Amino acid sequence: MTKKQKNTGIVLFLALIAMLLTGIILSNTGEAKNETIKETMKDAVVHDVNHINLLGMEVNPAVISAFTVTAILLVFAIIVRIFVIPRFKPVPGKFQMFLETWVSLFDGLAKGNSPHRNKFLGTYIFVAGTYIFTGTCFELFGAQAITTEGHPITLPAPLADINAAIAMGCFSYLMIVAGAIIANKAKGIGLALKEFSLPISMSFRLFGALLSGALVTELVYYYITLSFVLPVIVAVLFTLMHALIQAYVLTMLVSHYYGEVTEVHPKKEKKKKKKNSETDADKAA
Repeated sequence: MTKKQKNTGIVLFLALIAMLLTGIILSNTGEAKNETIKETMKDAVVHDVNHINLLGMEVNPAVISAFTVTAILLVFAIIVRIFVIPRFKPVPGKFQMFLETWVSLFDGLAKGNSPHRNKFLGTYIFVAGTYIFTGTCFELFGAQAITTEGHPITLPAPLADINAAIAMGCFSYLMIVAGAIIANKAKGIGLALKEFSLPISMSFRLFGALLSGALVTELVYYYITLSFVLPVIVAVLFTLMHALIQAYVLTMLVSHYYGEVTEVHPKKEKKKKKKNSETDADKAA
């Protein structure tokens, strides 16, 4: 690197610092917040204040996030299926390798935990894991919406809403129960019902992990002195970490329990009762 390039880099760095300081000064107008920090944190949990109008209905912001993420994934899947997959090559490119690695990750997880029945399991955990990861990363983009009271609000991750987390946990459990019934008939119901607390634990684990990141981010953004540079570190630390960990944890738990309840247990052969001492052999003797 030449001396001229070093000087240019220093000038750009100082200009960036000056822009940040200017932004802090101009944005710190002393205006009152729409909500106190207590109200902000409470609304992030229960969503009882900031609602959004959807076709005449007042809904939580997480509902808008869920519809948006679902639409993005569906459009992306259609584009990939029509324009990308038919052009796959024996020697994969970067995007093809990424897709194959992502699919193989969940396919291997399904086959490892359920060797005998894994086709539907692989499909489900692929969809669930992709939705959790994409939905959690969605809040990094800072998409804005207007509440019914006219205030702007940043759309949260879909699963930061307790209702969405419970729905994901219950649906995963129903999928496990269905697999158990198909594999072991009536006996499978008993095997699946033994884990009746599974949907509760999965729901609150998912909700708690994602909510903790959302609350810390809300806290950082609330105070103007913390709302520059630091939110980038916090967002990456909490959002990406939770996206990866929770997508893996839920899919791993679902595939593990699915493999347990769908394992076919061979019927034990009934032991023949001992005959009386007067058997045909004894008579023959």
